[in-house]
Amino acid sequence: MARTSNAVARHKKKKRLMKAVKGQRGGRSKLLKIAKDNIRRSLAFSYAHRKKRAGDFRKLWITRISAACKMRGLNYSTFMNGLSIAKVELNRKQLSQLAIEAPATFDKLVEISKAARSAA
Repeated sequence: MARTSNAVARHKKKKRLMKAVKGQRGGRSKLLKIAKDNIRRSLAFSYAHRKKRAGDFRKLWITRISAACKMRGLNYSTFMNGLSIAKVELNRKQLSQLAIEAPATFDKLVEISKAARSAA
């Protein structure tokens, strides 16, 4: 029986890996073992940081809403509580966009929130 090699598959795998680490400095883009470690680490970070990015955006939106509320004499927590009492279901991203792009609409939301808190 003839001896078989794994050459084509091995070269294809190595080529794919080297393409993924292209642009890295030093041995990270040249040496197979170090490149493997680097790609594994970078994939782990990219997964974790995709999750972190969602939290970072939420923080940004809350900061924007809080600043807009303070300009109108209200703090963030009482504003959000008033909206929940009034059963206004807008997420923080939408509220942030309204605060920036449509201040008149945001003013109305602040009034709704204040009315709902005083009625409750």
